[in-house]
Amino acid sequence: MNLEEYKGVYVFAQQVDNEISSIAFELLGKAKDLAKDLSTDVTAVLIGSGIKGLADQLAEYGADKVIVVDDPELKDYRTEPYAHALASVINQYKPEIMLVGATAIGRDLGPRVSARVATGLTADCTVLEIGDFPLQAVPGQEQLHNQLLMTRPAFGGNTIATIACPYNRPQMATVRAGVMQKIDPIKGAKAVVEEYNPGFTPDNKYVEILDIVKAVTETVDIMDAKILVSGGRGVGSPENFKILEELAEVLGGTVSCSRAVVDSGWKPKDLQVGQTGKTVRPNVYFAIGISGAIQHVAGMEESDIIVAINKDADAPIFDVADYGVVGDLNKIVPKLTAALKAEIAAAK
Repeated sequence: MNLEEYKGVYVFAQQVDNEISSIAFELLGKAKDLAKDLSTDVTAVLIGSGIKGLADQLAEYGADKVIVVDDPELKDYRTEPYAHALASVINQYKPEIMLVGATAIGRDLGPRVSARVATGLTADCTVLEIGDFPLQAVPGQEQLHNQLLMTRPAFGGNTIATIACPYNRPQMATVRAGVMQKIDPIKGAKAVVEEYNPGFTPDNKYVEILDIVKAVTETVDIMDAKILVSGGRGVGSPENFKILEELAEVLGGTVSCSRAVVDSGWKPKDLQVGQTGKTVRPNVYFAIGISGAIQHVAGMEESDIIVAINKDADAPIFDVADYGVVGDLNKIVPKLTAALKAEIAAAK
C-alpha cells in the first residue's frame, strides 16, 4: 500500500428518507479542523436514491466536495449495497481519513467497509486529532507525523485509549453523536459535486425489505434538551428521582442520569450521560448526587452552566461546576424547586 496516494478527509454523510442526519454535520465540523492541520480538503460521501439535491446542505456545513452515489438499490439502508458503495468510493478516491457516525447505520456499515478495504477501524471515538505516533518518541523506532489519533473509552469505560492506524489507509473511525460540534452554516456555499456509481448487481446478500415501521417514542432525546437535571448513585433510589423530576418539570427540563443509575436498573440507557452514554451540551446541567468520574464529565463538560449538588465537598464534580452546593440533596432539591416555583409564580 502506497500511503502517499491517500489524500483528504472524507465523511460518510448519513441520510435517512432524504434527510441528512445531524451527525453528518457534526463530522464535517471536525473534518474541517483535521483537514486544516493536514493542509487538505473535506469531502462528503452521500449515498442513497434521489439525493443529489442534498449536496448544498453539506457544502454549507463544510464540505468542499460531495461525491454522490445515487442508485435505486440505495433507497433504503441495506448493509450489502451500502457497504459496496462506500468501499468502492474509498478504493476509487483513496481518502487519507474516513469518518462515519456511530449511529445504528454507521456501526453496521463501518466495520464491514474497513474489512473490505483492508484497514483498521476505531469505534465510538470521542476525540480526534492530528499528531505523532508513537505519542512519545521511542529509541530505535521511527516517530510518524500527521497521524490521526483516535481516542475512545475502553474496558467498559474504565479507561481511555488513544489509537492510531499508521501503516494502512484510510484511517477510519466511527464517532459518537453529540461529541463533535458542527460549524455555523455558510449560507450560499457550494461544493464541487461528483457523481459516481460503481454498479450494483443484487445477489443473495441483498436482503429484501418487506416493511418499514417507524418507531414512536415519548422519551425526549436528552441530546436536544436545553436543561438537564441529572442524578447519580447519590440520589439513593429510583423512587428518589421523583424530586429530580419535580425540579425538571418546574424548569421545563429533562431528567438524565449517570452510568451507575443505569447499571442499577433505576433508569433506561437512553437517559445516560457520559463516555458510554450520550454526550450533551445543554444550557444548564444539574449534576445531583454525581461524584464526577472522568467518564461522566466527558459527556457533559461542554454544558454552558453546570450546577453540582453533592454532600461530599471533595467530589470531583465540583472541579468542573460553575456553581456548587455541598449538602443533602434530599433537603436542597425540594427547597430549590419550591423557590423556583415561587419565583415563577411571582413573575406571572
